[in-house]
Amino acid sequence: MAKIVTGIDVGTYHVKVVIAEHTSNAREAPRILGTGYAESRGLKQGYIVSVPEVSRSIAAAVAQASRAARVKVKKAYLGMGGIGLEEATARGETVVERGDSEITDRDIPRAIKNSEGALPPAATLNRKIIHTIPLRYFVDGGRVLGRSPVGMKGMRLAVESLFITCLDRHVGDLVRAVEDAGIEVEDVVAAPLAASFVALNKMQKRVGCVLANIGAETLSIIVFEDAVPVSIKVFPVGSSDVTNDLALGLRISPEEAEQLKQGAVLGAPYPKRKIDDLINRRVSDMFKLVEAHLKKIGKDELLPAGIILTGGGSAIQTVADLAKAVLRLPSRTANLEGAAAERMQLRDSSWAVAYGLTIWGFSEGGDLEPVETSSVSESFHGILRWLKKFLP
Repeated sequence: MAKIVTGIDVGTYHVKVVIAEHTSNAREAPRILGTGYAESRGLKQGYIVSVPEVSRSIAAAVAQASRAARVKVKKAYLGMGGIGLEEATARGETVVERGDSEITDRDIPRAIKNSEGALPPAATLNRKIIHTIPLRYFVDGGRVLGRSPVGMKGMRLAVESLFITCLDRHVGDLVRAVEDAGIEVEDVVAAPLAASFVALNKMQKRVGCVLANIGAETLSIIVFEDAVPVSIKVFPVGSSDVTNDLALGLRISPEEAEQLKQGAVLGAPYPKRKIDDLINRRVSDMFKLVEAHLKKIGKDELLPAGIILTGGGSAIQTVADLAKAVLRLPSRTANLEGAAAERMQLRDSSWAVAYGLTIWGFSEGGDLEPVETSSVSESFHGILRWLKKFLP
């Protein structure tokens, strides 16, 4: 029997909903039954300022997707973004349980739990941990080479974990907005992590890359290395800042500025050089924030697969070139075109989060092994099968 999963991505500009179906054949790629979107209301930089308005936007987008899919949505997976999303790392240690000192699957959860207990109070004050990701293991002080220490022998097992957290109030408000729309939330997933299932392939995650989602009011990034997410960050800037700069710099309306940003040719004569300068200045400043974070975690100029761009702001014509110039890394826009995108009915890479949420939902039922026909489909497995063992 086919399994149907719904993903809801509540962005500052749009609410996007994807309803997908996965059959009993695990090697078949999921098929999108319907998509829907509505203008977001009641949000500011990912924060909810009006739960009823957000709930109405969600209900409208879900209704559109339901009509297209001809199914009634009762449950959904919810993407969590906004500037309330943060990261923290900590190390925990435990004594190996077995008398012969062999490490088993029972030792790992205890070590991970102890790493959570080692977090500083400020990292969890008014915050909810939504993902716990083990980064590296140590046995008797020595680094474990490979994915798991199970089967090795030692007296003590240590783990360094990455914790993705979000403001408790924001999580509660967003879940309430979805539930007020008549939909039960099955799980909450960090939006950058959900997007990575669609926008990145196994090779990019393995050698190291940064996925940047340029939204209307936020810029979120997630850094991968050795097929593991090692860092996540959200900045309070987005493509709306480019629109505002154009409106102020050229003394035009925001509507005209938005069209200029998207490359439209208007009747009034505006100097192209000034337009490019205004856009380039703001976008460069955005990537300088990314550069500063990569330096902070010691990954600047050390990610061979470079930066992959998604989100509505990635449609700005010069964005890939500016990212390459500022970060001194390979740069490209996530490509969801071709047969795969046509099959999934995805309009552009701004749908990556919503579709990625459905992939998350499918993975909970067992290992997902789709046919690798594109970079989109090959990103479904690998890290997904490993992450689901540890992420709540």
